[in-house]
Amino acid sequence: MKLLTKKINIYLIDTHIHLYDEQFDQDRKTVIQRALEIGVERFYLPATDSSTLEHMLQLEVRYPELCLPMIGLHPTSIHPDTVEAELDFVKNWLDRRPFAAVGEIGIDLYWGQNFLDTQQYAFRTQVSWAKEKHLPIAIHIRTAFDKIFEILEQEQDARLRGIFHCFSGTLEQAKRAISYGMKLGIGGMITFKNGKIDQFLHQIDLKHIVLETDAPYLAPVPHRGKRNEPAYLKLVLEKLADVYSLSQEDIARITTQNAMDIFGEH
Repeated sequence: MKLLTKKINIYLIDTHIHLYDEQFDQDRKTVIQRALEIGVERFYLPATDSSTLEHMLQLEVRYPELCLPMIGLHPTSIHPDTVEAELDFVKNWLDRRPFAAVGEIGIDLYWGQNFLDTQQYAFRTQVSWAKEKHLPIAIHIRTAFDKIFEILEQEQDARLRGIFHCFSGTLEQAKRAISYGMKLGIGGMITFKNGKIDQFLHQIDLKHIVLETDAPYLAPVPHRGKRNEPAYLKLVLEKLADVYSLSQEDIARITTQNAMDIFGEH
């Protein structure tokens, strides 16, 4: 399918975007074209459970140079009654064909402590598979940094790498995440007045940062509360340029290389 080419000399990678989401069903091609025009040339698609894989693979077929699917079981999709079947689904597909990463996986305690043991089991299991396959992980985390760190501490070795998706922790948590071979995924939250990460992020070397949108969620200011889309990565880029006192071109070049290092692109 013919797409527009970009109009600026910037190469960006959206390391985390739900481009298969039904919110894009009516204008997905236009959304992709707008992203290409501002320099986004790669979309990494995180899975949530078995229901999302078909949609991701369809996008991969339609846009093979742009869309790269991950495989994984999201913590909010975890239930003790279905976890084994869902994990079997992940493992079978990991053994069947290549994926860009295992994700998004993690622990989410925002809604309470329900199924914590099952979430920990699923996270640990999928981290182990990622290491076996030499793949990065995309970590979803809400109100659970200590629980995530506990497992990463036990799983840490030279094969462990990935991204703390939508990083929203403290400076100390950022440094600890980096110590496990992780990059920090920075998206629309960097533009929020109550996001707080913009207050300390300049203390983190830019080599540890990658860009993401998490679209259609977490749209940056001035679109907060509306549908997010990959073209808004430009707003994240602008904010990071301000935070680091660097040009947008430098931010783009460094963060894109960081993403390529994580995902094994050359």
